[in-house]
Amino acid sequence: MFAQCADPSALNGLNWMLCYLTSGTHLLFYGSFGTVLLLLVLTAPLALLLGFLGALAARSQIAPLRWLGRGYAAIVRGVPDIVFFLFVPIALDQGIEWLRSRFLCDPSVPVRQGNEFVVCAPAKMPLSVSPEWVHDLYGVGLAVAAFAFVFGAFAANVLYGAMGAVPRAQLETAEAYGMTPRQIDRRILIPQMWTYALPGLSNLWMILVKATPLLFLLGVEDIVYWARELGGSKTTTYAYPHGDWRVWYFLALLVFYLLMTWVSQRLIDRVAARLSRGQATLAGEALRKTGTPA
Repeated sequence: MFAQCADPSALNGLNWMLCYLTSGTHLLFYGSFGTVLLLLVLTAPLALLLGFLGALAARSQIAPLRWLGRGYAAIVRGVPDIVFFLFVPIALDQGIEWLRSRFLCDPSVPVRQGNEFVVCAPAKMPLSVSPEWVHDLYGVGLAVAAFAFVFGAFAANVLYGAMGAVPRAQLETAEAYGMTPRQIDRRILIPQMWTYALPGLSNLWMILVKATPLLFLLGVEDIVYWARELGGSKTTTYAYPHGDWRVWYFLALLVFYLLMTWVSQRLIDRVAARLSRGQATLAGEALRKTGTPA
């Protein structure tokens, strides 16, 4: 990155370390922290949306929708997460390529050839001629879909329980005033359920943050991948050979995740205090006794 770093063999001491930490591979390592944050930013709202739809489906008066909502949560909760983290990207990738092959390839040629899944070159996703960033973005997109699918099921269970925790008397009062079921849901049930759902959703958020190292298993070059690559012992073929420094790289990841969870908890506490104002919950009663303004 710097002119003096052109010849690593001529460096020593602090200059060597400065050039080492600003090398191209380290810039990729620093950028991988952005990949993790991007995954969280995209996954959290998508999982919450899936969870909300799943909870509504589980409470539906229409039997097939109710079975779908409850089945979604039950199946995902009953199968190890790693299975879905590996299955969903593969299923999505092959599903997309199969659909493209029906239009871009000879439909008479089967995509299943023995144990192999084979499509013509134009149906591949992404195309082999696509730039590297397209391949990276496609991989992250599949990972987001897998994470959202898994955590959406857990969010559905949390939101379903929160909807059931809203005092029944309030719903009956709204019904007595002539509100329709849709109005009751929109004005009474949904606004109040978030107070009861927040503890469970906050736990899910923490678990999601700690689950991001699974990106490494999905083939995404995340912080775990680069920590292992950069921290491992180098040979003379590398510009900056060194011993086994993995402990220091993974220590940096430990600090990063501790900082993430600490900041998250501070934000969650503030949101919980805001949602508890004026609510008939233990947290709301505590705020009332301390004289905290609404």
